[in-house]
Amino acid sequence: MSDVVNRSERHRFELDLGDGEVGFAEYRLLDGKRILFPHTVVPDGHEGHGYGTRLIEAGLEYAREHELKVIPKCPFFAAYMRKHAETRDLLDPGSAELLD
Repeated sequence: MSDVVNRSERHRFELDLGDGEVGFAEYRLLDGKRILFPHTVVPDGHEGHGYGTRLIEAGLEYAREHELKVIPKCPFFAAYMRKHAETRDLLDPGSAELLD
């Protein structure tokens, strides 16, 4: 299994799970200041192994490195940020309700 790769041409972070299966976290760059994460997918049979967490952490690291504020529309992303207070500085101020 490989590390998470940013497939910018597809607007998603991908994780090769083997046997042709890929987990991914989609994103959209907005106005050069924000990144929206609408959807995260881990194929059936691969849940519970931390793959989704790895995808989210890669996305948040990218946001931090590029000084982007995060809009966590994906419920999995929002739950991660809710649970990990150290990520709150990345939250887009207009998106606080997504963590409620």
